[in-house]
Amino acid sequence: MSEHDHEHDHTTTRGYSADKVAVLKRLRRVEGQVRGVARMVEDDAYCIDVLTQISAITKALQAVGLGLLDDHMAHCVVDAARKSPEEGAEKVAEASAAIARLVRS
Repeated sequence: MSEHDHEHDHTTTRGYSADKVAVLKRLRRVEGQVRGVARMVEDDAYCIDVLTQISAITKALQAVGLGLLDDHMAHCVVDAARKSPEEGAEKVAEASAAIARLVRS
C-alpha cells in the first residue's frame, strides 16, 4: 500500500488516535485565534498587535504538528519497523520529509 492509500484508509488506527480529542481541541483553539485575528484586521488593529497574534498562532500550530509527529514516530514508525526493515525505513523517510516541511514553515 502506498502512502496515499493510507491517507484515505479510515479503518487504520492513527498515531494520534488516543489523543484525538485533545488534538481537535487545540485545533479549534487555533481556529478561534485565526478568527480573532481576522476581526482585528477588520477593526484596523495596530500592525504589531496583529503580527504578535499571528506569531502566537504559528507557535500553536507548530506545537500541534510536533505532537502529531511525536505520535507518528511512537506508533506508526515503530509499528512499521516491527513489521519489516523496509516498512520501517519507508516510515522513517516519511517522518524525515514531514520534519523538513515543518522546519521550512
